[in-house]
Amino acid sequence: MTAPRVPDAQLRHGRLSLALSFFVQGAVFALLVTRIPAIQERYRISDALLPAFLAAVPVLAGVGSVVTEQLVKRVSAGRVLRCAQPVVCLALVGVGSVGTTAQVAVALAVFGLSVGALDASMNMLGVSLQRAYGRSIMLGFHAAFSLGGIVGSSLAWAGAHWKLSLALLYGPVVAVLLPLALVVGRWFVDRERTAPAAGAGTGGAAAVPLAMRLLLPLCLVMAITYIGDSTVSNWSAKYLQDVLGSSEQLATVPYNVYMVTTLLGRVVGDLGVRRFGAVAVVRCGTVVAAGGFAVVAAASGPWAGMAGFTLLGLGLCVIVPQTFAAAGRVAFEKHGPEASDAAVARLNIFNYVGFLIGSPLVGALGDAWSYRGAMLVPMALVLVTLVYARSFGAPEARYGDGHERPRTADVG
Repeated sequence: MTAPRVPDAQLRHGRLSLALSFFVQGAVFALLVTRIPAIQERYRISDALLPAFLAAVPVLAGVGSVVTEQLVKRVSAGRVLRCAQPVVCLALVGVGSVGTTAQVAVALAVFGLSVGALDASMNMLGVSLQRAYGRSIMLGFHAAFSLGGIVGSSLAWAGAHWKLSLALLYGPVVAVLLPLALVVGRWFVDRERTAPAAGAGTGGAAAVPLAMRLLLPLCLVMAITYIGDSTVSNWSAKYLQDVLGSSEQLATVPYNVYMVTTLLGRVVGDLGVRRFGAVAVVRCGTVVAAGGFAVVAAASGPWAGMAGFTLLGLGLCVIVPQTFAAAGRVAFEKHGPEASDAAVARLNIFNYVGFLIGSPLVGALGDAWSYRGAMLVPMALVLVTLVYARSFGAPEARYGDGHERPRTADVG
């Protein structure tokens, strides 16, 4: 038994609405992380206490992802996303508006829990829509996230430049983004888990527990990729200024360049997957990213360092979306759509694992050894992805002649 075919117009609307949801999340997340120094100053959080605050957000996001795995057994991923995204937006306003350190800790905790649910449910919907389309579209969703990040960080820069309070910065932005999130949620392509799963193989396959060993290579790749990403976000400015001798103003440029090249790489990445297959694209991205770290480590000056960070953006950007797509595909083929959602939720946890490991790892190595040498460690870790590249082999990768796969009816 198969589910009814979803009309093409509904799929297009669902794709656009989900892309806008990714955009909103990218903007909100960037507004938080780029204003950490202002948050610390606003609430007088000590340098000793700040790492605990920063670590708590990804830890709680991991908890939110675990909870989402259980929630989607009872309600749709779309419903979770429709609830979680407004909470994330309101939590951001809370971070900028509350009065005490304890209150901002609560606001950050709510942000962390809800962002874990948001990240998991967004990628669940993205994986199911890609399955419905029968071709690679996941990179496009993550491109929308990157675009949102560029917009959010630009707004944060403007807020800092004009010396706006956090409440005055976050309030008007959320006043625009929150209604947008509520409106686009009406067009998510999703369904409740009430009908038998289509394409799941045998009738009771969806009830079989998902074996974690199926996901371990992809979980490792996800953690490694975010170690690389957090290295750029946390250490690029310090590296250019302290190691390569750039000015303070120039040191702010590498991360923006990294974000722009991440966007550009994801915009064209789906075309690459359709033409050459996911395995080839991931291998290419891995080699480019490793080359970027090598250039950064060997750079003789700031501009060479920025060239390395540019390569990093082009290389790392393709890996995360394809990791989600591969995990969802493997689980779907084994047990059906519910297992696909569980796989995405579990894989999403390793996003936060990599984020937690990356910055302290590079900092410790830089202090104990050298920051040039420290850049070689994420380079070596990224190259591990080549060992597991075959895990990204997707059905659409076999359609490298430009022909589209037949679309499956099930989008759940």
